[in-house]
Amino acid sequence: MATGLLLLLDDIASIMDDVAALTKVSVEKTAGVLGDDLALNAHQVSGVEANRELPIVWAVAKGSMVNKAILIPGAVLLSSVAPFAITPLMVVGGAYLCFEGFEKIAHKFLHSKQEDEAHHHQHQEILRTEEIDVAAAEKEKINGAVRTDFILSAEIIVLSLGIVENSPFSTRVLVLVGVGILMTIGVYGLVAVIVKLDDLGMYLKTKKNAMAQKTGGFLLLSAPYLMKFLSVAGTVAMFLVGGGILVHKIKFLHHWVEDVSHLASNIPGIGGFAEKVSGMLMETLIGLAAGAIVLLAVTLIRLGFSRRVDSKA
Repeated sequence: MATGLLLLLDDIASIMDDVAALTKVSVEKTAGVLGDDLALNAHQVSGVEANRELPIVWAVAKGSMVNKAILIPGAVLLSSVAPFAITPLMVVGGAYLCFEGFEKIAHKFLHSKQEDEAHHHQHQEILRTEEIDVAAAEKEKINGAVRTDFILSAEIIVLSLGIVENSPFSTRVLVLVGVGILMTIGVYGLVAVIVKLDDLGMYLKTKKNAMAQKTGGFLLLSAPYLMKFLSVAGTVAMFLVGGGILVHKIKFLHHWVEDVSHLASNIPGIGGFAEKVSGMLMETLIGLAAGAIVLLAVTLIRLGFSRRVDSKA
């Protein structure tokens, strides 16, 4: 999705003003959030009836627009009243991205595949019981997805705001609105396609045309792998983007990565390539380290709070 958006923006960048150029940069900088955004939101509509998938995606998309209608004015007001807060917020946002990514990795190591499968099976069995209020369950699923979207939208808006913080007021507004609309249409358009891939595959399998049947079989086979790829790519991107934010906003990290990249640039024959790769690798590793530190801190705080509650009880 991010690639398609960037191609579109590249096509029009040459004939657009500063607003379009800054929007393009904002989309590039926030693209790391999107892979996880796609996977999370596509996962939110799993386990529901096929004929309700698109209505649920549409309901979450509308909730996403409401989220951005709240976040964008708040971000613009912040940039006008307290611009000094933008950098700390970006650092917090970057650290949170790293924390989310490392928490997902930690979950894989702390919970076996059998435990995850048992939990998923239990969830599916609950959904199948007649006692479940389907309308209430669907509303809860939508509300959960909208809450997830609020966090991801806040990250995107803060990252975009950091890019246009020194631009005129009107430019800031137009860029943030443009990014918000592009992200919502792009993410939820792709989510709608992803959750319907299996249905499209089944439809094509019923056709008499051999090519259509093969295409349908391929879609049915590839849909689960696409979801897995989006999840893995999104996690990696969270470390890369989150670590990149920390590197660019924390001076000693910035100088450290610059020194490593400069050494890599001296490698004969592949200096330019090695410089870029080493920079990305360093940002990803810093993202991993930051995620581990934040997760450790959060875990210790939770344990301390839990013990305090237990002692009072």
